[in-house]
Amino acid sequence: MKRLLTGIAAAALLVGCAPSGQNNESSGNQGSDSTASGPKETVTFTLNWVPYGEHAPFYYGIQQGYYADEGIDLKIEPGSGSGNTIKAVAQGQTQFGWADTPPLLNAITTGMPVKSVGVFLQKGPASIEFLADKNIKSIKDLKGKTVGGTPGDAMYATFPALLAANGMQPSDVTVVNMDAANKIAQLAEGQVDAIMGFFHDQGPTIESKTGKKVDHLLFADNGLNLMGLGIVASDETLSSKKDLVGKFVRATQKSWAEAVKNPEDAAKAMAELAENEPPEEVLVKQLTLAEPLLELDTAKSPGVNTEDQWSETIEIMSTNAGLKDAGEPSKYWDSSFAKADGS
Repeated sequence: MKRLLTGIAAAALLVGCAPSGQNNESSGNQGSDSTASGPKETVTFTLNWVPYGEHAPFYYGIQQGYYADEGIDLKIEPGSGSGNTIKAVAQGQTQFGWADTPPLLNAITTGMPVKSVGVFLQKGPASIEFLADKNIKSIKDLKGKTVGGTPGDAMYATFPALLAANGMQPSDVTVVNMDAANKIAQLAEGQVDAIMGFFHDQGPTIESKTGKKVDHLLFADNGLNLMGLGIVASDETLSSKKDLVGKFVRATQKSWAEAVKNPEDAAKAMAELAENEPPEEVLVKQLTLAEPLLELDTAKSPGVNTEDQWSETIEIMSTNAGLKDAGEPSKYWDSSFAKADGS
């Protein structure tokens, strides 16, 4: 059975997976030899969902030794939605989480003691997805259609605002309430015309299962540019283990930077180390679709945000999704960790 590699097993894999003629200490991680060879601190990291291609960089980082170089023995756990991941971080059930920004804002305003330490998918993946034969080319083409959504998530909450931003009324579309785990099957089976979801995750999965092409319309391209997924830590961890947070963020930045350059290798690492992941070719496509969302032309390094980005998301959530007592970006985001070039 595949499992996450820890301790001695991880060390063995790191040596075995190093490029020919190299060991882990010579693989481009200069100045970290003593840390890489010393004792590791076991760190738990809970995903937003069950593993899919967006998560490949974390497994690649384990395989390539980027976390080990920071003294981290990383244990990755599947998630069951960003909201549950954030709650697990707040309650100390996991040290770090990978979660979407809109539910993070809501969680913090309700008193959860957590913060973002860097959003990596700076352009949110929230979208309306549909089979290409539906011939939907714009949000206005949803008029008279049925759209599946999951009550309680950010896409469901902001869908009326998406319609309004495109000159439509809520009555123009029939929203069908769906469980998050069933949306893919219900779209593939034609029970609805479209669904609200993350295009880079669900699209390739539907195409793989049905052989039908899937198209999408991003919320971000149609008036609602909300930030996407990133690292969440508890206030307690931020205050008592600041050094560990810095190490984890640096390793994750490097893992993402290298994985998007080598998506096939990252997918192979995930196929070897993860449980219940999609087929390898689907992982490659999912990660490839995620890469533009990093917006590296402006961010320079994965996870590096600006106050303007945070302010825009906060404003959209406050105006359109009922975010109360919104406050400033510093209420939600600690900017001291994710730096350009991992410095």
